[in-house]
This record gives sequence, C-alpha cells and structure tokens, in this order.
Amino acid sequence: MAMMKIVKASTLPQYQTIETLAKEIWTEHYTSIIGKAQVDYMLSKFQSIAAIESQIVDGYEYFILVVKGLSIGYLSVKKENSLLFLSKIYLSRSSRGLGYGKAALFFVENHAKSNGLNKIRLTVNKNNTGSLKAYVNCGFVQVDAIVMDIGGGYVMDDYVLEKLID
Repeated sequence: MAMMKIVKASTLPQYQTIETLAKEIWTEHYTSIIGKAQVDYMLSKFQSIAAIESQIVDGYEYFILVVKGLSIGYLSVKKENSLLFLSKIYLSRSSRGLGYGKAALFFVENHAKSNGLNKIRLTVNKNNTGSLKAYVNCGFVQVDAIVMDIGGGYVMDDYVLEKLID
C-alpha cells in the first residue's frame, strides 16, 4: 500500500474534486443497490459543490484521500455532541481492498480523539453488504435501523453503526 495523504478540503477546486469523485464512485457502486434515478438525485442533493459548501457551513468537514498525487476518495465528518458522525467515506473502485479504507477510519478515530470525542457513528445502506462487513471488521456494531425520507420520493434505508474509541 502506497502512502496516503488526507487533505482537508477548503477550496472550490477541492470541492469540484469531491463532486467528481462522488459521481464516479456513487454511479459505479450504488446504482445496483438503489438505482440510477436515486443515485442521480442523491448526488445532486448531497454531493454537488453547492451541497458540500452548505454542509461545511453547517459544521461538516471534508477530506480528500490522496495516493501518489491522485485523489482516490473522500470522507466527511461532523461533531455531534459527544460523538463524531462519519457522514461519508468513499473510495474509488481500484483503491478498495488495499488498506486505504482502514487507514481512513484510523484517521477518523484520531480526529475524534483530538476533539475529545469517544464514539463514532455512521449510517450504511442495508444492502451495501461489502461496506457493512468492512465496518463490522473494524469494530463497529449495529445499534439501530432507520428509514429516512430524503425527498423526491426516495428514502435512505440504513443501519446505524457505532464504535467506541479509547
């Protein structure tokens, strides 16, 4: 595994990079799970440059995962009371299974610790079995199941997972 840098996104070109990564990753990974129409809707609503900028104003932080000068993925977190909400963590197909996801989760854990937080929470689509297995293998446990209306006639049908950290 080549060294991965994790860069905090704070500029328009970085937001454009995230938007481009989101379109590539979501189209490839989620179309078979939730369908093209919902993927397109969610990209527009949650992963456009305007959506990213709005989320940052609301307290989210975005980070780009970079290997050998190439952006291979991204993640987003938000402090919520005594925990860190891992809103997004996505890797390009060619970067999965190489340890970058675990390294990114280690970064998230350290980010939580450095902010005095001792728990990470995330949501994962119930049919996203590969990601679900990866989270469980990294110490996350299912604490809830939710169905959330996201507009446009769509819902997110997710498990809520949490991990306590030292």
